[in-house]
Amino acid sequence: MIRDTSAQDVVLDTRPARLRRLKTAAIAVGLLAVIIAFALPAYTRWASAEISVPLESLRIARVERGNFIRDVGVTGRVVAAVAPTLYSSAQGTVTLHVNAGDTVEKGQVLATVDSPEVLNELEREKANLESLTTAWERQKIETRARELANQQAIDLAKVRLDAARREAERAQLSYDKGVMSLQEMQKAYDELATAEVEHKHAVENAVLAKESLAFDLRTARLEADRQQLVVNNLERRARELSVISPVDGMVGNVAVDQRASVAANTPLLTVVDLTALEIEAQIPESYADSLGLGMPAEIRYGNSTYPGIVTAISPEVNDAQVTTRVRFADAVPGDLRQNQRVSVRVVMETKENVLTVQRGPFLESGSGRMAYVVRDGLAIRTPIQVGSSSVNRVEIIDGLEEGDRIVISSTAAFDNAETVYLTN
Repeated sequence: MIRDTSAQDVVLDTRPARLRRLKTAAIAVGLLAVIIAFALPAYTRWASAEISVPLESLRIARVERGNFIRDVGVTGRVVAAVAPTLYSSAQGTVTLHVNAGDTVEKGQVLATVDSPEVLNELEREKANLESLTTAWERQKIETRARELANQQAIDLAKVRLDAARREAERAQLSYDKGVMSLQEMQKAYDELATAEVEHKHAVENAVLAKESLAFDLRTARLEADRQQLVVNNLERRARELSVISPVDGMVGNVAVDQRASVAANTPLLTVVDLTALEIEAQIPESYADSLGLGMPAEIRYGNSTYPGIVTAISPEVNDAQVTTRVRFADAVPGDLRQNQRVSVRVVMETKENVLTVQRGPFLESGSGRMAYVVRDGLAIRTPIQVGSSSVNRVEIIDGLEEGDRIVISSTAAFDNAETVYLTN
């Protein structure tokens, strides 16, 4: 008989295998439930979104509460607040005593204009002044002589008047005693009346002559004074032939050559006052309505920051920019030079305890009326209202709360979708 393999078979218990299969199936079901639990919200968000955008391509910022400073930062250049240009006061030949870049002091002679015309006219008018002064002195002598002559005439008339009075008194006594006729007495009284008239007219003539002499003397003095003014003006013009520095500073520009022939009022050179430097900055037109004189500013030069004050604002707009002058509030740094570039920050407004967010292109994309709030992997379109804006932050008036996260990069790719799915 052929032997079978029954002796080699072993009877196995199948219950543990079933248990293992059941356990494996339970684990698989549990893992599936976990996967569904995590995937279902993501699927729900994906299903509710209109479009999807990679998260890494977006910039997201958080809405914060705090102090808001509205400012504008630009690049300015150093200009001289005091840079007088010196001119030739007359026609002549100029001699320069300095060169461009030389350091000069106030009162230093920088150039000299040789003008024979001015000098000759000055000497001629001085001679005229001396002649008129001499005439005035002569007039004073003549006035005193005329006054003495008039006083003499008054005195002589007074003597004759006194003599006529005594003669009239003697004639009256003689007539009363009968030793003089009536005609002789009347003649004496006539002579007294004549003497009184002569004395009266002598006094009046002296008064009129005195007034006339006073007018003549005053006229002579005024002519001399007028000529003195002419001489003073020519002396001033002669002094101005020496071109003097009005400030301590540096020669910025020389406009003429050495020994050049120049006309009157020709620019010769410019002096820059290095102690009165200001910053000239071009502010964008959008900030023009907010700028004001006296606003605080910060001037950054090198690694240092200096306080400043807005001192001038151009009344016109050129190339969409407004020219503004900023002055150092304290001493000017000693190593600044004209036309040097510096950074300027003008503080236009300060608010406390307001909602702000980092500024970004989302303002232009949404016209400042909407933003996308990021929640649970979705960017939700939300109406907002913005207030003041600065260089790096913008004020949020309505629509957002502290702690909200919004997309601050451009949202043009969202195509105004209400919900955007953000993919990793």
